[in-house]
Order: sequence, then C-alpha cells, then structure tokens
Amino acid sequence: MKQNVLLLAATTSLASGRPQYGTPNPHEWIPGGPHDFRGPCPMLNTLTNHGFLPRDGRNFTKANVIKGLGDGLNFDTTLAGIMWDQAIIANPEPNATFFTLEQLNVHNVLEHDASLSRTDAAFGNNHVFNQTVFNTSKAWWTDEVVTAKQLAHSKIFRQLVSRAENENYTFSASTEEFSLGEVAAPIIAFGDTTAGTVPRELMVYFFENERLPEELGWSKKNASITLQTILETTAIVRNATSLLTGGETAPADPHKRRDLHSGLF
Repeated sequence: MKQNVLLLAATTSLASGRPQYGTPNPHEWIPGGPHDFRGPCPMLNTLTNHGFLPRDGRNFTKANVIKGLGDGLNFDTTLAGIMWDQAIIANPEPNATFFTLEQLNVHNVLEHDASLSRTDAAFGNNHVFNQTVFNTSKAWWTDEVVTAKQLAHSKIFRQLVSRAENENYTFSASTEEFSLGEVAAPIIAFGDTTAGTVPRELMVYFFENERLPEELGWSKKNASITLQTILETTAIVRNATSLLTGGETAPADPHKRRDLHSGLF
C-alpha cells in the first residue's frame, strides 16, 4: 500500500473532554454534531467519534494523530507518523502543521471515486455515509467471515459502476494504492491479517455506525500494527483483485509468444 494514517496525548484529551460533549468518558462514542467536521474516511471519523482524535474534526496535528491511532487501534508510532505525513497534503497552506477532516473532502486529493460507502463527488456528497452505495458493496460479502476475495469483488464492482456511470471517473495508479489500503483496513483493524479475513458483523457495524464494534466483543489488538502489517495485508488484497488465473508470468517480449488471443501475427 505505501499509505496513510495519523496524531498526541494532551491535545486529544483536551479535545475529547470538552464540556460540550457532555461525557466523563473520554472515549465514549458520540457522533459528530452540526458544527463538527467529518470526512470521507470511515476510520478517521470513527476514531473522532470516540474521542481518540479531536471530536470536532479540527486540528489534526502529527502528535495527536500518532497518539490517537496508537490508543484507538494500537498502530505503532512509525506507522502513524507516516500516515499523518501522507495526509497533511490535504491542508493547502505551506508548511502546514495540522489538517481537518473537512479538508479531506476535496475531490482527488485523498478522497476518490468508487468508494465502498460514499457516492462519487460528481453525484453529490462525497463524504457522508451512503447506505444505498454501501448496500451494493456489502452484497459481495456473502460469508460470516469475509475473505479478501470478497472484499476485492466489492472494490472492483464499485469501480465498474463508477466508470460506467460517472463521465468524470478518475482513478490513477496512486489512487489504486490508496484504495487497496482502504479495503485492507477492516482486516487490519478487526480481522486476521495472516488469513486476510474479517468478521462480516464487525465490519458492517463499523461502516454503518462509524463506531468501534466493542459491544460486539471487539477490542484492539494486543500486538502493535506496523508498516509491515499494512504492506502484507494490502498485498493479500492486491492479489485478490487480480482477474487473471494460473501461475505463469507474462513474457518479457510478447512477440516471442503468439497465439490467437495475442493479436500478433
């Protein structure tokens, strides 16, 4: 994947403990209010709703993103720092030291077409959860334990629909890398990163509520999630998205292998 995520202690506790949120529990689930920012990333929204990140969706500094990802999901410091570094481009100000969830909504910066749970920007709101879109994605998750292949099916389906219906459809090579990481995220947070699987119930609950599925028995992993974890899990998803079969590799020179399917005579 080569990807992203995010932020420190004092800032997070101050943001999550503000009186207007009305709770003594700093990580109680409280969805965003009318003056709070939320963005296109379900996981960042979720961590924000739980107060691991600033509840108002503002002032995501490197320090509080590193702490929030660590406390909420057990991401190690190096990985969380890399993810913040990649997300800070959402703030157009030179030498920016923070970003907001609203800044993540700008189309084709980090947000992109063919989301599993959002509509394309060309069709309206690109950052609020869309149940209709999500229903078409989760329809591909046919088992109680969802495989990487089933997740890949939903990703490919959403790209096909977007390309067919959106005349402004955009999906670059870098977007593909970002998308693969996004699809791998539920496995990383809630599933088995070795097998590349995730309980369907946990994943659906997370997407539909933007809430950690603690009431379903989930708890964050004991082992730290590292960059290597991300890369290995994303590789499983990447392999699952391939529509090719068989183990052979393409010849270096296509002219060396000619058959009726090659179009070379």
